[in-house]
Amino acid sequence: MVEVTGSTQDDLLASVARNDARNGDVIVTEFQSAGRGRLDRKFDAPHSSALMFSLYLEPTRDKSDWSFLPLLSGLIASLALAEIDPRIEVSLKWPNDLLITEKKVGGIIAHATEHGIVIGIGINVAMTESELPVTHATSLALSQFRELDRNLILANFLTQYEEIFLRWEAGEDLRHLYRDFSATIGKDVRVDTPQGAHINGLAIDIAPNGELILKDGNRVTVGDVVHLR
Repeated sequence: MVEVTGSTQDDLLASVARNDARNGDVIVTEFQSAGRGRLDRKFDAPHSSALMFSLYLEPTRDKSDWSFLPLLSGLIASLALAEIDPRIEVSLKWPNDLLITEKKVGGIIAHATEHGIVIGIGINVAMTESELPVTHATSLALSQFRELDRNLILANFLTQYEEIFLRWEAGEDLRHLYRDFSATIGKDVRVDTPQGAHINGLAIDIAPNGELILKDGNRVTVGDVVHLR
């Protein structure tokens, strides 16, 4: 636990580079001055208002399978939140945005290293409407979530992670669980790629490596999804 840092993701990546990191290491902070989300977007949150942490894993599965881990992490976060408060419907926008009523409440980034992967997670917990970075975001507090203790949420997440990750390590195909939480599968979507292209289609499934499969056969590896209906 660190009170203030630039980024838990950068801290853990630096630890990996120094060969100081161990499998299962977690860094949690109260405030990040240089937090970021997917595609290097800035992630801002007032002090103590969000759950922000990074986790280092050294999977034994083939490295070609690691691309599913960001989706698996989103699934585990959804499972953890759903277990704490079953009244609140948490869903996933591909690949791993956490949604409540179609508004983003959390997100996940991942950086692969030579021997492992660093997963960064941010969940808006106590943020007020005026503190949210964008209009399509929300927080657990604004959603009337019954538990706002970030330590309890983190503990539940890590407990779930151990169980689900070990199942994935053993070779289990967990896409059926991801589908249960997916807000994207079955929707017409527009995918905005980092290159500026736009791909429209009906999202029908997730590939074993985490790609989004569209009805026309397109497979999306990276991009921003917009739900069209």
